[in-house]
Amino acid sequence: MSSRRIFPRAIAEVIAPALAESQPGSHVKVPNYLTMHYWWAYVHPRAVWFFERQWLVNLILWGNYERLRDAAATELGDVLSGATLQVACVYGDLTSRLIGRVAAGGGRIDVVDVLPMQLSNLRRKLPPGAPARLLAMDSADLNIPDASYDRALLFFLLHEQPGSHRERTLSEVFRVVRPGGKIVIVDYALPHWWHPLRYLWRPLLALLEPFALDLWRHEITRWLPAAARTGLRRQSFFGGLYQKVVIRR
Repeated sequence: MSSRRIFPRAIAEVIAPALAESQPGSHVKVPNYLTMHYWWAYVHPRAVWFFERQWLVNLILWGNYERLRDAAATELGDVLSGATLQVACVYGDLTSRLIGRVAAGGGRIDVVDVLPMQLSNLRRKLPPGAPARLLAMDSADLNIPDASYDRALLFFLLHEQPGSHRERTLSEVFRVVRPGGKIVIVDYALPHWWHPLRYLWRPLLALLEPFALDLWRHEITRWLPAAARTGLRRQSFFGGLYQKVVIRR
């Protein structure tokens, strides 16, 4: 894709008006996999009311939310200057924590999500004047010029996407991060053979999150662009059930 693509004005959900303008009337098509498989978690009008509870998010991750949140934030850096991209909104206080690091570095953070309801929820969680802008976009089709960001974070997004969408998302993120920048991925992985959740959690994931087991069967490198498959760093958490993958652009 050409870097000459025009950067969009922020779409409806803006935290810091000085950083972006609204674009009324813009429409982003919600992918079918979201409405088919994740209506209960993100699309239903009561989803935010039910899931936006710190204790519940922590429970879903078997008590590991804070540990994984902090691992992602630490990997990005204590002081975040320049431009940071977060791909997809997250229940819990991850973005609020990142905002403090961005503000300390005099930078900004862009959060993209395809669901206006999730952007509205995030808007309510962030403080007034936060150095952030919220953009309505599909992660697999970012209307953003090449090499726009110094770093990007994907926090428990890839396991929710079918393979083709996952591959396009990673390709787009790789495209918009500058050479020398960093991409941080936190998501599921195959637990060690002795881990009880390898057997207890598997059927529930298969039922509720039909694409999650892809990350049990294959390494994330399977969906990465060829140029991103070397020089990876990977760290396991909680008996291998979770992983942090770091890619240097």
